[in-house]
Amino acid sequence: MLITGFPAGLLACNCYVLAPRQGADAIVVDPGQRAMGSLARILDENRLTPAAVLLTHGHIDHMWSAQKVADTYGCPTFVHPADRHMLTDPIAGLGQGFLAGLGRLALSPVFREPRQVLELDRDGDKIELGGITVTVDHTPGHTKGSVVFRVEEGPDQVAFTGDTLFRASVGRTDLPGGSGRDLLESIVTKLLVLDDDTLVLPGHGERSTIGVERHTNPFLEGLKP
Repeated sequence: MLITGFPAGLLACNCYVLAPRQGADAIVVDPGQRAMGSLARILDENRLTPAAVLLTHGHIDHMWSAQKVADTYGCPTFVHPADRHMLTDPIAGLGQGFLAGLGRLALSPVFREPRQVLELDRDGDKIELGGITVTVDHTPGHTKGSVVFRVEEGPDQVAFTGDTLFRASVGRTDLPGGSGRDLLESIVTKLLVLDDDTLVLPGHGERSTIGVERHTNPFLEGLKP
């Protein structure tokens, strides 16, 4: 399987591309701000055609280019229904106040839903995309609609954890829809139950494994599935 990625935009959100091989259909995960140029180069170099855009959650740094990517390549965008409203109102994920109001005025005309939006409304569901089976785990805590995507790579497993779990850290819970209790419960019940060698590809920062995070992440100390 081909898995590659790059940090996109000012907040360096990791955008990932995965495909069973070169010259095949591909899945794009979290195309953030200014993702289109780097993404197009990866697709062209590997002769890939996007079959779907997957969003781990609705925050603006993860979905900024979702509409452009999906509509350019004619593929659907998958998002959890609890976060779907952020596709057209990205400031909703950042709270209220004067600055949020200014941001809404500035950005609302820019954002619209992709032509095809499919909701990830069943926890543990498996979807077939571009010859790859993707398992969807609902992991609320960072947002109400946060999800983790899991795929099999040979005998091993890869988890695209968005902003739920990072290397040596976890997602923030102080924005609208966040919950520290829900986040830790999601990590315990959906991630710490995975094998230690499961590769963790987070929404920001460097990759890790479940085993490394289980034993060294200070936010997970004492937590057991």
